[in-house]
Amino acid sequence: MKIEASFLLGVAAFFGVVAVGYWFWSYEPAGTAMLVGTVLLGFVPGSYYYWWSRRMKPRPEDLPDATVEQGSGAIGTFPGSSIWPFVLGMGLFLIVLALVFGAWLLAPGGALVVSALVGVTAESRRGGTV
Repeated sequence: MKIEASFLLGVAAFFGVVAVGYWFWSYEPAGTAMLVGTVLLGFVPGSYYYWWSRRMKPRPEDLPDATVEQGSGAIGTFPGSSIWPFVLGMGLFLIVLALVFGAWLLAPGGALVVSALVGVTAESRRGGTV
């Protein structure tokens, strides 16, 4: 977590300097507020990671003399190819199109979404293709 914390706190520090410079050169509040938001987007998770890196034992990624073998964990199985994510995407696409072209697209979109959810559930329980 130490590397991630350093990176995010570095991002926050960089955009903090940019925000101060931007404010004094432009006096424009909207851009300065967005840059302050960017500082917070780096500072909040960076400080959280730094807090956790001080309280947990070092990971292999944090040790300078670690090997690749130390960082590898247990390798499980990977899912095979499946048609159901595509079917789910097409069903959700039809549901969004129903907002534009009319409610009649909700029925085929909902049917595709339900069939995709049933299909992916059955496929994950059985293993293999359905």
